[in-house]
Order: sequence, then C-alpha cells, then structure tokens
Amino acid sequence: MMNDKFEQLIARAMALVDRIEAVLPQPLTAPDWNAAIAWRYRKRASGHGVLEPVRHVGAMRLDDLNEVEPQKEKIQRNTLQFVEGLPANNVLLTGARGTGKSSLVRACLNEYAPRGLRLIEVDKTDMVDLPDIVEVVAARDEKFIVFCDDLSFEEGEPGYKALKSTLDGSVAAATPNLLVYATSNRRHLLPEHMKDNLTYKHTDDGEIHPGEVVEEKISLSERFGLWVSFYPFSQDEYLAITAQWLSHFGVVPERVDAARPEALVWALERGSRSGRVAYQFARDYAGRQGG
Repeated sequence: MMNDKFEQLIARAMALVDRIEAVLPQPLTAPDWNAAIAWRYRKRASGHGVLEPVRHVGAMRLDDLNEVEPQKEKIQRNTLQFVEGLPANNVLLTGARGTGKSSLVRACLNEYAPRGLRLIEVDKTDMVDLPDIVEVVAARDEKFIVFCDDLSFEEGEPGYKALKSTLDGSVAAATPNLLVYATSNRRHLLPEHMKDNLTYKHTDDGEIHPGEVVEEKISLSERFGLWVSFYPFSQDEYLAITAQWLSHFGVVPERVDAARPEALVWALERGSRSGRVAYQFARDYAGRQGG
C-alpha cells in the first residue's frame, strides 16, 4: 500500500516537472538548414526562441538597384569577401528612408546564396538572444548574415549591450562565419539630445573632447567596421529609378516617358523622392495600364 502511494507521488512529481519544463525557455535548436536560405528569429509566448524558415525571399537582384552604385559596390565587395572566406566587416547602412538599404542586403543574399550565403533576420527586441544564434551557427560551413532592419535603441534597452558585445568586446571570439548587417535612420543608433552637448570638455590647448555620454552613444556604431551612407534622390535620379521599374513591369518606352509627370505628382503627394516611392508608383501605373 505504501509503495503504491509512493509511486503515485513520484508520478505526480514527474508530471509537475514536465509541466514546468514545458513553460521554461529552452535552448535554441538548429533548424533544417536545407529548408531555406533565410530565417527569422522569433520568440514564442513561452519565451522559446525558434528559427523559422522564410519560404519566399523577395526576388531582388543587384541589377534592379540603380542610382546607388557607390553604396552597392561597397556592400557587394564586403559580402563577396565574406563568402570567399576573406576578412570582412560588420556593416551599418544609414540614411534616407526608401533608398535601398534593406533591398541591397536582400539582393546580396540572392546573389551569393548559391555559394553558401544565408541570412537570419532578428528584431532589435530579440538582440539579447544574439549569443544563442551565434552558438547555433558556429559549426556550420555556410556564411551567415544576421540582419536587423531599422535598428535603433532607446537608452537602457537590453539588446544594446548584447549587440555591442557580439560586434566587439566579448570574451568569446566572434565566429568567422557570421557578420551583422543593420540598417538605421540614426547614424549612432541611439537618440541624441541637445543636453548631450553639455558633456563636451574644452582643454587648455583649445581642443574639444566628447564627454562620457557622447562616447557611449558613438561606441556601438563604431563597432561596425563598414559604414555605408544613403542620401535622398534628386528629381532626375528619382525619375531614372521610376523608368527602370516601369520597364521591369513591362511598360513600353513611349509610355515610360509619358508617365514622368504622374510620377512627379506621386512623389509630391508622398513628400519623398525615394526608390520605394518610385517602385510603388511603377506598380500602380503598370497595373492601371494592364487593366
């Protein structure tokens, strides 16, 4: 009788342990790396992190991106060095919205995926788990870009320090098969306030040195070895990109020229002459012509 009660107690205890383990965060496990060329890191409600395959990667090609030739050359060159096993840098792409920052990263993925390039998209709120991702891919033969789009931090966010340690300064050495590519509208990734200027110090010889607050805000972006800046497009550049996308969607040359006034109005209504606006106009115009 006593043994039966003891066995029931053990069974209940084991069931309780199973239930507790089910809700505790589990170590990140490797996905089926053959399922895709890109993955998204996602946190479940239970706190478990998983790598979900991206089944349909946007079919962006390097030749599709015009009027950003200097930026394209830098990013393509760095990515090719990485794929070939040569020294390469983490990349920070900053500047005007809609100018092709994230599109260039996707285009490089499509270009070099046949040679083993892979991409893992991580939201800034999940950067605290970046060391786990590094650990999962460390033994793989492929080359991985950890990509964070529209990266910026507010002061005190935990992902800031995790990214900073991964880029440079951690006790553990960075794995040679992983780089971080990030896009941002902020050059220094943290909000900058007028009061920060008060921390600058003036020396007797007339030099100006930033204070600790400014140094801290600069320190993260400085850990990206390659900075690539993007600028707003001129009217001529915007129209050239519009024409390229109209041709891409099958609009005949004479209609491409006729679409210029509408394209300018479209940009004026949106307050931006960006590549994204040009692409959106081309889709609308080509759709109306096809209808």
